[in-house]
Amino acid sequence: MSAEQSLPLASRPVVAVLAVVIRDGQVLLVQRANPPDAGLWGFPGGKVEYGETLLQATERELLEETGVSATAQAVITALDAWDHGTDGLLRQHFVLIAVRCLWQAGTPLAADDALDARWVPLAGLERHGALSRDVARVARQAAG
Repeated sequence: MSAEQSLPLASRPVVAVLAVVIRDGQVLLVQRANPPDAGLWGFPGGKVEYGETLLQATERELLEETGVSATAQAVITALDAWDHGTDGLLRQHFVLIAVRCLWQAGTPLAADDALDARWVPLAGLERHGALSRDVARVARQAAG
């Protein structure tokens, strides 16, 4: 058995998706309730469930977290996110897959693990408040 195979499941990265929804010059953001990045603004999303495609997970997580429905179109990029404890030790490693989505219906309403949800203008996105790392870059990349 290799060293990788002997690691406990909690010691392996968790795959999660980020729904990047751009509409009328605005991007849909949520204020995260849980680590990593609790309190910061980022894209709605969450963990991919066993047997679920990335696009299915993106659509499900977006709807659960914001009440917005969209069609997941394509992977934009992948990012690493780490959750460190107050002692500095790594508690969790996430591999985040950002997916471009086409809005279909719904008004953002914070649910699930979001404190707030809203459309934010792409112009001046950096001035919106405390953003998670790479949010502005990925939003601009999605807007193309």
